[in-house]
Amino acid sequence: MNFRIGFGYDVHRLAEGLPFTLGGIVIPHTKGSVGHSDADTLIHAICDALLGAANMRDIGFHFPDTSNDYKGIDSKIILKKTVNLIATKNYVIGNIDSTISLQQPKIKDFIPVMQETLAKVCGIDIDGIAIKATTTEKLGFEGREEGVSANAVVLIYKKDATN
Repeated sequence: MNFRIGFGYDVHRLAEGLPFTLGGIVIPHTKGSVGHSDADTLIHAICDALLGAANMRDIGFHFPDTSNDYKGIDSKIILKKTVNLIATKNYVIGNIDSTISLQQPKIKDFIPVMQETLAKVCGIDIDGIAIKATTTEKLGFEGREEGVSANAVVLIYKKDATN
């Protein structure tokens, strides 16, 4: 079996009055992520990890922020398209492990819904999606509540006749 590992990272600035979309859901907060799409930091990190594992460049190459096609787009659509892209090389997702860094809001109660949402979009079992959250102890841009970052590691494998 052909296994591949990919790593993704994304960051978005936070601003007052915008919706805060993370992990495919909107989380109540006074600030939201700034970006060309819905600025879902977690999904963007996962997409980069998937594309990297399949050696298919990055999210900006496939879904450029210079294209009006992706202006305001729901990042779940980008994730589904990414899953379909890696499938063109016969890859499927084994699992996703991710960490979100932000000071506020606290997201632990939202993680199960994020897992369910992402599992459905990716077409995998919910057990294949790990999401962790951490603060930066008030250090850096996350700690000052200026932004949110996410890291993701994925395992993909090549599906063949014996799988």
